[in-house]
Amino acid sequence: MQYNNKTVWITGASSGIGKELAIQFAELGARVILSARNVDKLNDLKATLKGEGHLVVPLDLAQPEHVQ
Repeated sequence: MQYNNKTVWITGASSGIGKELAIQFAELGARVILSARNVDKLNDLKATLKGEGHLVVPLDLAQPEHVQ
């Protein structure tokens, strides 16, 4: 499957499976939206990803009232 010029939004991207998915999708050419509670970890990850256009969107899914 081709991911060039596609956008992938990953929740839980600050560690574990979410982090690895972000790395892999970026390697495949996707723009990645990184979400989790820990903004510092997300920014650190963003700085290491291949490609450009990746975004950090802080998000806590346990607090759905903050999602608009």
